[in-house]
Amino acid sequence: MAKKKKNIVYSTNPDFNFDFDEDEAQDTLPVNEQKLYVSIDRKQRGGKEVTLIEGFVGDPDDLKDLGKMLKSKCGVGGSAKDGEIIVQGNHRDKVVNLLQAEGYQVKKKGG
Repeated sequence: MAKKKKNIVYSTNPDFNFDFDEDEAQDTLPVNEQKLYVSIDRKQRGGKEVTLIEGFVGDPDDLKDLGKMLKSKCGVGGSAKDGEIIVQGNHRDKVVNLLQAEGYQVKKKGG
């Protein structure tokens, strides 16, 4: 999940010095140590199905690259953010096979 930033609007302390934390890039786990969960989701989507991939640990750019590869192999759209990849449509079996071929540990969630 994304980190929430604290916003300081105003301080009455004249000696106050807010230290901004640098966004530490999270190191991406090696492919064989990643444990991804693939499920079909319909909630809050107007009844349309999406394939949801959860559990990715690492840099957001690596997540986007993986999402781009999955979307192009399935020939559909989607998004990759907040540690989740959303692929439009019911492509659970195909996504599981693609991820396993890349070396990821994959588990199906749901029915």
